[in-house]
Amino acid sequence: MSRRMKFGLFAVLVVVVVGGIVALGAAKSKNKAVEVRLEQVGTRDLVAVVTASGKIEPDTKVDVLSDVQGRITRIAVREGDLVRKGDFLLQIDPAIYQAAVSRAQAMVASAQSDLIRARANQDQAKRSLDRSKELQRTSPTLITAESVEQAQTAWDVSVANTKASQASVDQARAALQEAQDNLRKTRIMAPITGRVTRLAVEEGEVAVIGTFSRDVGLLMTIADLSVILAKVQVDETDVVRLSVGDSVEVAIDAFPDTTFMGHVTKIANSAQLTATSTASGSNDRAVDFDVEITLANPPKDIRPDLSCTARIVTDVRKGALSIPIIALTVRQHEKLPTEGTPAAAPAAAGDTAKAKSKDTEGVFVVTDGVAQFRPVKVGIAGDEYFEVVEGVKAGETIVAGTYQAIRDLRDSTRVKSSVPDSAAKGKAS
Repeated sequence: MSRRMKFGLFAVLVVVVVGGIVALGAAKSKNKAVEVRLEQVGTRDLVAVVTASGKIEPDTKVDVLSDVQGRITRIAVREGDLVRKGDFLLQIDPAIYQAAVSRAQAMVASAQSDLIRARANQDQAKRSLDRSKELQRTSPTLITAESVEQAQTAWDVSVANTKASQASVDQARAALQEAQDNLRKTRIMAPITGRVTRLAVEEGEVAVIGTFSRDVGLLMTIADLSVILAKVQVDETDVVRLSVGDSVEVAIDAFPDTTFMGHVTKIANSAQLTATSTASGSNDRAVDFDVEITLANPPKDIRPDLSCTARIVTDVRKGALSIPIIALTVRQHEKLPTEGTPAAAPAAAGDTAKAKSKDTEGVFVVTDGVAQFRPVKVGIAGDEYFEVVEGVKAGETIVAGTYQAIRDLRDSTRVKSSVPDSAAKGKAS
């Protein structure tokens, strides 16, 4: 046998040995059980909640603005004071408005004098017209028709002058009323009973009319703190699950050791769009809906604009069959046609596999150490468990962790519990 032939046989022998080792390792790896966390399907009480954040606001809040412009000469309240409706709040310099009232009063007096004179002229014109008509009736030769017409014209003019004078009086009185109203508006009174939660001005500043900008013209804010709301923003995917009257548990950051109960009183019909930046730098628009929650027993020292978090209870299930949330996964699962279903239209050979399978939610059920994927239908979600509507039964063992193990798990894979028997028994007991 030549040297070349000996080397060839040796190479073939090495390949066979290596292949055998690899095959043996693969067989052992295939038969090796994957360590997972197992759990039995059981029943428990589930509570479905929607969590949202927002801030505390009073049910009634009034921003006090000025209807007239002028320098503030006196402020009678401080931030945090309790006021009643009609209490004096602040004074704006009334000098120019008092002068306007005096001018308006003089205009009224002048217009009334003109009206008296016009009425006197009207009476005189009436008497002259009556005499002319009587003389024309009794002694037509002593008066001409032209004189009668002139008397009639004088009467008509006097009537028009009287009406114009009366209109001038009404106009002057309206101007006086406006001037008096403006003068009264220099004394600003409390519109509601509540607490001064914000004082935006100081004595000596100029109060401006807040017609075009509430922030510019704001003097103070008064809030009725007898009814407190938690206004939160709920995502569009969750708002459809809410209903007016849902029970709510509210946690206020300023009161870390206490939670407050309430109920949903208002759900907005239109959304608010807010821009959010992603890691890639793109801007997404989040769609949130405002939801108002009325607190049942708010603390006495609560303040507006405090941050809060609300847990809104949308559904409750007593004794519901449930599985851990982490156990639910998605796999490509074959969908078999049911009896009585008409045959589908012919499909191409390459589309057959796609037509028979789709993404299906399910769990891995363990029987005799082998995990089999089984589709399930879930209902409401609690904090850690899903309600199971169909697919599994109470007492069946399923793979409940870890997340990595469930993600990589394949159908018909051998599994074993990662928890020792003694620990598992202790936990079960």
